[in-house]
Amino acid sequence: MRSNEVRLNCGITVPLIGLGTYSFNNDRETTEQAIHVALKMGYRHLDTAKIYGSEPAVGNALRLAIEDESIRREDVFVTSKLWSADHHDPVSALKQTLRNLGMEYVDMYLVHWPVKLKPWACYAVPKEEDFEQLDLESTWAGMEKCLDMGLCRCIGVSNFSSKKVERLLEFASVPPAVNQVEMHPMWRQRKLREICADHKIHVSAYSPLGGPGNAWGSTAVVENPLIKSIALKHQATPAQVALNWGLSKGASVIVKSFNPDRLKENVASFDLKLDDEDLLEIDKLEERKMMRGEFLVNDTTSPYKTLEDLWDYEI
Repeated sequence: MRSNEVRLNCGITVPLIGLGTYSFNNDRETTEQAIHVALKMGYRHLDTAKIYGSEPAVGNALRLAIEDESIRREDVFVTSKLWSADHHDPVSALKQTLRNLGMEYVDMYLVHWPVKLKPWACYAVPKEEDFEQLDLESTWAGMEKCLDMGLCRCIGVSNFSSKKVERLLEFASVPPAVNQVEMHPMWRQRKLREICADHKIHVSAYSPLGGPGNAWGSTAVVENPLIKSIALKHQATPAQVALNWGLSKGASVIVKSFNPDRLKENVASFDLKLDDEDLLEIDKLEERKMMRGEFLVNDTTSPYKTLEDLWDYEI
């Protein structure tokens, strides 16, 4: 799987398929076991975040693999994310993440959401009184400092609309290398992909299957009749069609499955070759965003009074 990677604007390469480690009932043992299996299968990109609670499991699984010499640290790309309650001090937040992981650096550090919360809001769904006004310039200065200190090899963003990306580029000394966003055949992100391509920002797709199994996710993508018929035509699975679609658009895909058969199935999506007709048909599918971020919107304390504000009408 090593050849299946893309070079980022910061000069390093990222594997095009990654293992997402968020799970609703975050059981450390299950997570570690899944990472162990995934590494054996050739996965070389692990995606975590402070708010997932999976950083210790990722770090431990990787440490064990390095100790038994089945892998070297430099062979694995590790992504983690700045939680919204840590915008006031990205350096301290990343140092805590590195302690959680038991590592000296991460490969990629992303701003998880364009939202700033009070320092105590260390839970996924903020309360009304937890919001603060986001000063993206100072947040990004902190991210650039993380880079200067060698705590990460690259910095980027997540859940940023085209408009927010362009605003960041107005003052960033270092442009984001990645924008990790929801993207799948039913949420194709065409405008965002074009804007990011113009600025050489790599788009990484989370929930590339539409997030089935997540509280907010849906089986709409893998159950879609068109996706199923394309899968049948190629003797593939609907998941492989959805993942290959993302790869065909130049994105990397972060797949969240701890099931060994699914892990194997997901890697095999590289072998599929969708034809032009498939891609044209997928482009006609009705679009539907799964992760809408309602929990970040309120009409009193949040800077985003509506979902349209949060996504700048890209919803």
